Amino acid sequence: GELVLYYQPQIDLASGAVIGVEALVRWPQAGSTPIPPDEFIYIAEHTGLIRPLTRLVLDLAVAQAKRWRDQGRDLRMSLNLSPHNLIEPGIVDTIAATLAAASVPPDRVMLELTESTVMANPKRTLGVLHELRELGVGIAIDDFGTGHSSLAYLTTLPATELKIDKSFVLAIGADPTADSIVRSVIDLGRNLDLGVIAEGVETVEQQAFLSRLGCDTLQGYLYSKPMPFEEALAYLKAEQACLPSQ
Repeated sequence: GELVLYYQPQIDLASGAVIGVEALVRWPQAGSTPIPPDEFIYIAEHTGLIRPLTRLVLDLAVAQAKRWRDQGRDLRMSLNLSPHNLIEPGIVDTIAATLAAASVPPDRVMLELTESTVMANPKRTLGVLHELRELGVGIAIDDFGTGHSSLAYLTTLPATELKIDKSFVLAIGADPTADSIVRSVIDLGRNLDLGVIAEGVETVEQQAFLSRLGCDTLQGYLYSKPMPFEEALAYLKAEQACLPSQ
């Protein structure tokens, strides 16, 4: 009962509106420093606890997506999956049942997974990903550009979005190689009819560079750090008040 979700907004570059949030699990400690996610997720993955942890995150995130929908905010909810989740029997049925119980359309959920997640068990993983796409959820390849087989496997993955790794985004303007990689990923996404989201955006210069290249969606500290629910709610209300009336 100590784990909570924080939410980081995802901004549509064309309109400036929040179109979604990434749900990130956190373990706060009263009067102390929170336990880092990489630490407790690693332990969960190596003790068999990643499955109930993922179920918890899925239940909390979908319930929150429903609350926002009921309030008139049709936000996309992005969730991260572990390689252990993709070999879990019945994972597709679990996701489908959770969405159906909350009356949240599958296309309002984006499942993010790294290339290394796919490569952990490609034969099994591809089958599950195709089932998830048939269900209607989005599939984002996270940390894109850091793997070794991205291009080779991209044609077989039922992906809907590429997520540029923040290491490249943070180096925009300081490393010509990073600039070239970011440009190439955006071009690749456009040519393959995939959405592209850049994470780790921290400066207006990075935002301007990504805007010139036609990146679809931005995420990072320039807009907001991951926030607990109440802060996220206040952020969304303030953001909505600033948007032009329809």
